[in-house]
Amino acid sequence: MRIAYLTGEYPRATDTFIQREVTTLREMGVDVHTFSVRRTGDEHMVGTEQKLERDRTFYILPPNPINLILAHLSLLLAFPKRYLQAIKLAWSTSQPGLRGALFQIFYFLEAGILAKQIKQRQIVHLHNHIVEASGTVAMLAAEMGGFTYSFTLHGPYIFFRPHQWRLDEKIKRSLFVCCISHYARSQGMIFAPTEKWNRMHIIHCGIDPALFDVVSHNESGKRLLFVGRLAAAKGLPILLESLVSLRRSHPNISLTVVGDGPDRQKLEQTTAQLGLSQNVKFVGYKSQGEVRDYFQQTDIFVMSSFAEGIPVVLMEAMAAGVPVVATQIAGVSELVEDGVNGYLVPPGDPVSLAENIEILLSNHKLRAAFGTAGRAKVEKDFNIHHEVARLHNLMKSALQGDVEPIRPNYPEKQVFLTKQETVTTSV
Repeated sequence: MRIAYLTGEYPRATDTFIQREVTTLREMGVDVHTFSVRRTGDEHMVGTEQKLERDRTFYILPPNPINLILAHLSLLLAFPKRYLQAIKLAWSTSQPGLRGALFQIFYFLEAGILAKQIKQRQIVHLHNHIVEASGTVAMLAAEMGGFTYSFTLHGPYIFFRPHQWRLDEKIKRSLFVCCISHYARSQGMIFAPTEKWNRMHIIHCGIDPALFDVVSHNESGKRLLFVGRLAAAKGLPILLESLVSLRRSHPNISLTVVGDGPDRQKLEQTTAQLGLSQNVKFVGYKSQGEVRDYFQQTDIFVMSSFAEGIPVVLMEAMAAGVPVVATQIAGVSELVEDGVNGYLVPPGDPVSLAENIEILLSNHKLRAAFGTAGRAKVEKDFNIHHEVARLHNLMKSALQGDVEPIRPNYPEKQVFLTKQETVTTSV
């Protein structure tokens, strides 16, 4: 099976889940050709994996003008009806206003380059990650080239502006949709015609638990870890505010921030203003191997986000046996079970965040119990080998015209500890 993968920028340091999915499909014998709208910057080349993927990826931008013209001309002459239908589709799904129309022209031109490449390489199917702009390119390319396409529905950003990005039309035209959580699937179902619901499948982003050594838990905990893009949606100011109160009882508490982004300078300034410069260390982007090393040097992983899908870094922390404290948003509760393998807190609440971190810092046995349960959860429900095998089977059956039935994934019954009970165990 020869397929294409498309996203807006590939490979990025923050999108390792796509790289793992591509690699695992190739290990299963699938001939995967990777395409990206834009070329990835050097700041994302944090490891050998990224460098190898960038070298083998086809980048649509910047286009060679002659190749751009020839691609569209050949598609028009070979498939005039399809080409005109693609123009109609681009017009009908354009975002409002002059700016929206201008960007739709860009997407259409990019789609022509992509469609030509896919036809030349005799690729049978196109799969897209991140359904906003690159999803539009994928939809138009499929219409222009006459091949099938599918996409993975992540969220959260597509759910902020679903009408603008015509999520309804993208679902309707797709061969199938992979949803990373039940939450994502439910949001997509709002815009999907009911006859397409059975084509919307839960395929988790996953990791390989075997890559992660389980940490040993010290009696005294003081080391916190955050990994992610430094942007407003990650809620890092809330985490910093919680550190101010935690430092009163844990003066040596430390937070390592792995990642980079547009808010880094502002966050470093806030850290200094709060008097936390000795407690917080910003280390920038790191390779996958380096991130695994950081898990071995931490007591608690903290996620303070306002908007997420199901963060892969949470899966990684849990695979390493690190207890987690995360915000109860979107599909996070499908991974982190409150009182079983971590704590869930209201987003934007530094008091609750600090209280739950405090419970774990003070109880190394509870940290170990949560770590063991977290590892088991990831091995069972978020193992990349299992999830990609399901994706592979779904692609094969869908391309053969079969509809794979939806199989509900109900969690096994768990014994939940209340926070009062966990506090009691620490006395």
